[in-house]
Amino acid sequence: MISVEGLCVEFSAKPLLTDISFVVNVRDRIALVGKNGAGKSTLLKILAGMQMPTSGMVSRPREMTIGYLPQVMSVSDTRTLEEETMLAFDGMQMEEWAKKAEMDKTLIGLGFQREDFIRPTSEFSGGWRMRIELAKILLQKPDLLLLDEPTNHLDIGSIQWLESFIQNSAKAVMVVSHDRAFINNITSRTIEITCGRINDYKVKYDEYVKLRDERREQQIRAYENQQKEIADIKEFVEKFRYKPTKSNQVQSRLKQLEKIVPIEIDQVDTAMLRLKFPPCQRSGDYPVICDEVEKSYGEHNIIRNVNLTIKRGEKVAFMGNNGEGKTTLVKCIMGEIPFEGNLKIGHNVQIGYFAQNQAQLLDGNITVFDTIDRVATGPIRLKIRDLLGAFMFGGEASDKFVKVLSGGERSRLAMIKLLLQPVNLLILDEPTNHLDMQSKDVLKNAIKDFDGTAIIVSHDRAFLEGLVDKVYVFKDHKVFEPIERSTLFQKEPPRPVADNQAKEAKTAQNENGSKENAPTLTYQQQKELAKAKSRAEKAVKACEEKIEKLETEIAEIEATLAEKNDMQLVEKYSKLQAELDTLMTEWERLSESLS
Repeated sequence: MISVEGLCVEFSAKPLLTDISFVVNVRDRIALVGKNGAGKSTLLKILAGMQMPTSGMVSRPREMTIGYLPQVMSVSDTRTLEEETMLAFDGMQMEEWAKKAEMDKTLIGLGFQREDFIRPTSEFSGGWRMRIELAKILLQKPDLLLLDEPTNHLDIGSIQWLESFIQNSAKAVMVVSHDRAFINNITSRTIEITCGRINDYKVKYDEYVKLRDERREQQIRAYENQQKEIADIKEFVEKFRYKPTKSNQVQSRLKQLEKIVPIEIDQVDTAMLRLKFPPCQRSGDYPVICDEVEKSYGEHNIIRNVNLTIKRGEKVAFMGNNGEGKTTLVKCIMGEIPFEGNLKIGHNVQIGYFAQNQAQLLDGNITVFDTIDRVATGPIRLKIRDLLGAFMFGGEASDKFVKVLSGGERSRLAMIKLLLQPVNLLILDEPTNHLDMQSKDVLKNAIKDFDGTAIIVSHDRAFLEGLVDKVYVFKDHKVFEPIERSTLFQKEPPRPVADNQAKEAKTAQNENGSKENAPTLTYQQQKELAKAKSRAEKAVKACEEKIEKLETEIAEIEATLAEKNDMQLVEKYSKLQAELDTLMTEWERLSESLS
């Protein structure tokens, strides 16, 4: 479908990309990976036709369409959300009602509410503007999707919706992303840029990592053998350079030395750097206790009836879509905003807090290296350069003044600084937003080794997996009861357990492997379990009847719209489709409760 041959890109004396060749086929799902600055975004721009290579050729069919989502884009401020999104259909032969239905489904999937549709785009933040542009690109249904960090501003629900869309509806896709779970779920081929060249693997990202490590070991062995060969030749030349009887052999060795092509080793992976938090005093047994905590802004309720207890040493995740109250509860814990209810911070708790605004507190008049050098103590002082490299401040970047850093770079620096301070309660709000995969591994290992307590607000599933002991899900102004890690990455967040006796019975069954091995239930527990099952069965049946009725009504409207364009019917159609989506989600939830 698209062919790249002998592509070269030069910005300075050292080429960025050299002799790149590969083919993108119909239905390919490609993850484009490599360290920051390797040329991933540049290659996407070249494929999109927005940048010319220094040399080489990109061949594509004339009728081929490409949808390109850069990391930074601009959206017009002269239209509403609906008007801007409908521009995606320009030139398409579709009925108006069909366009409206597709637009509704996509915008809601990406996290917008129906009341947002009439809002001017000027009211939306940069992250939401990115979602608008993504929606337009997806609605155009291009032959090739080029996505540069599409999950940076998405919450967990929107990421999972995008995964489903790509899996079921997209054609060819090439994506750059630091979200490991996302690229593992949507790609089946990995193209790595390293040392200016590419390595093409026909496998998912996790399998590629294993193959990459094996290849690097082979490179190291070959490099060591080559270095020994070079040393032997040089030793021979130095030994016999001035002996006339050996002049022919010396010349032969020198020519041999000239012909040797140096073996390059892929960039060193600093993810194995182990970062140890400095020692801190022991906190009380319960660092955080929330009792009926509630926060509202005027009549707008954010969270209510929050009851949770976090024990010393626990690693806890706060998960949920944007706007559900995760950061609000963190601010309550930090004492930054007033709230109703009781919230107790335990004895001797020393909090280390990371949020995006922490980056603004850095001293702009000192260098990156000095920022860390001033807080580092103990053995890590000897590894400051390694630590900075692990968080993408390698080489000359460590000597930059803080005032010239981008927002993302400042956030990374603030993160490193926090990790070197003696605390016993870590609160991290979206800590992985500006980190690459190697930096995430360093941070994840550091939190694993941390003796204290951690609260992590994140939608990065791969980062949280294997790290947290407990999850609190935020939805519909409530904080759901803790769930097991095995259910952490379900498509739908788990619901609150209303019947504690039924929960205890099911837990006992799961722990013992079968009903036969489970402890005998009391008569009251059996009775309550039977009631819960009966209620669930009735709810499923009622839901199925509503779904059938809605589907019939929608089909009738579609038949009418095929004959004539009626805006009132279009509005009704969109409303019914939204009701159907909600009902289908409810039906899935209820059905799962019966299994």
